[in-house]
Amino acid sequence: MTDIENLNIDASAKKNIATWLNGSYDEATKQAIIDMTKDPNELNESFYRNLEFGTGGLRGIMGVGTNRMNKYTVAMATQGLANYVAKCFPGEQLKAAISHDSRNNSRTFAEITANVLAANGFHVYLFDSMRPTPELSFAVRHFGCQTGVMLTASHNPKEYNGYKAYWSDGCQLTAPHDTSVIDEVTKIQRFEDVKMSGGEANIEIIGEAVDQIYLNRIEQNSLHPELIKKHHDVNIVYTPLHGTGITLIPRMLQQLGFTNVNIVKEQATPDGNFPTTPSPNPEEKAAMKMAVELAHNINADIVFASDPDADRVGVAVKRPDGEWMLLNGNQTMSVLIYYLMKEWKETGRLTGKEYIVKTIVTSELPADIAKKVGVKVYDVLTGFKFIGGKIRELEGKEIFIGGGEESYGYMIGDFVRDKDAVAACSMIAEIAAWAADQGKTFYDVLVDIYMEYGFYKEGLLSVVRKGKSGAEEIQQMMKNYRENPPQTIDGERVVCIKDYKLHESRNMITGDVEKIDLPTSNVLQFFTEKGNKVTVRPSGTEPKIKFYFGVKGQLTSPCQFDEINTLLDSKIESIKQSLNL
Repeated sequence: MTDIENLNIDASAKKNIATWLNGSYDEATKQAIIDMTKDPNELNESFYRNLEFGTGGLRGIMGVGTNRMNKYTVAMATQGLANYVAKCFPGEQLKAAISHDSRNNSRTFAEITANVLAANGFHVYLFDSMRPTPELSFAVRHFGCQTGVMLTASHNPKEYNGYKAYWSDGCQLTAPHDTSVIDEVTKIQRFEDVKMSGGEANIEIIGEAVDQIYLNRIEQNSLHPELIKKHHDVNIVYTPLHGTGITLIPRMLQQLGFTNVNIVKEQATPDGNFPTTPSPNPEEKAAMKMAVELAHNINADIVFASDPDADRVGVAVKRPDGEWMLLNGNQTMSVLIYYLMKEWKETGRLTGKEYIVKTIVTSELPADIAKKVGVKVYDVLTGFKFIGGKIRELEGKEIFIGGGEESYGYMIGDFVRDKDAVAACSMIAEIAAWAADQGKTFYDVLVDIYMEYGFYKEGLLSVVRKGKSGAEEIQQMMKNYRENPPQTIDGERVVCIKDYKLHESRNMITGDVEKIDLPTSNVLQFFTEKGNKVTVRPSGTEPKIKFYFGVKGQLTSPCQFDEINTLLDSKIESIKQSLNL
């Protein structure tokens, strides 16, 4: 056996390696560790720390090691989760729902998670095969579970996998459960502390019956089934990007009555290697390439793509000149909210108790649309768990219509407590049918919104500073913005500053200060007199700081779209220069 002690690696790595080589780990794993001694850097990366269980669960590269996603790190995390749930629900029959996406090893990790929870006395509802993240969220509440787990790394590269933990409300963990679960997971230092077997009889395989209940509930979202029937042949292109969306999205569209859904065949087969795209992220142009090419070839009306766990949606729309335009998340959300607000009002559904939720870095356009029809708007911190938390807070008091965030996640109705590509794709298709009934396209609807509310445009800049000095530089940047905030941005007076660390919203004209009733977050926002917005948000896990830009212009004619779009892009660049970015 190779002498690990003589390798030039961290002491913490040596300690973790010794634990694995001397512990009750399988021989193949131990041999893989020995083989890795040929590459000390990789060995060190794999073992120098434990894979962090963050507030969103686990996410990391798959492989052998304490800092990797593998059957041991998954099992130990699950034991910690089981211990915490048991403390919170003493004397109750514990229940958990488990699903997974199409990634390599996801099924194996799901079965290990099921075995550990079952061995700890949980009744486990395990899906028979891959299912979308939103259906897992739905299943947690449907079966009255105290927790749930989704094995997915969302849109990360193929080398990654992940583990998202859910609470009894079907929402990802929020305070105080998020940090409390982390504490319990941290206590599991040895694989020997994990209960792995003995509860197999507690595992119940679920599938088709739950699928249909979930799809039937999405069908109830439809505001105009008669228009779908009339325009059933709207020409739709859909790609699941080798992910779980293929299981339910085409089926949901068919159930609604759409008869002309064209699936990108090359990307229809679930495959954790994602062979046809450099990244299975619908935010990226490369991921949408094959779908847009098909749409061009068959003269489609709308394109949408879901990511591997089918919680996020990318959309492409056809312009009057026949070219295809990729929408950003703010644009798609704005059209969704516009349609929901307009039709809820026109069909007499509004009672004065309705609301929508958006994150603080999302465009202000959805808020303006909702406020115009008298629907409340709640801002929450970045992350869909905060949208779910707001729904839980207002449950039984107010009525949630919809919400979302700029990073391509949307929720319609409150029966799912996470972003839902199945429901979103269904509503996007309905909007295409509604537009067609007026002789319009999805693009035309977006232009109509800009004509009525103003042309909103967003931009994002990530500034990376490496190492310890970089992290300190970013801290200093936030300190400077907080102590010496800009009085003007690109020549426009700053009229409001929101500080989510100090929980203050300060009117810079009157001096009035209002309390921001949100969890503490090191985020600053500057609003100018002409409606532009700059958000500054440092990463909590790496030396990176993000600047979100929101600008606004006037669109008086559809033919001005490109001109105003270019002017707003220039405006964002000018703002960056004024902030020395």
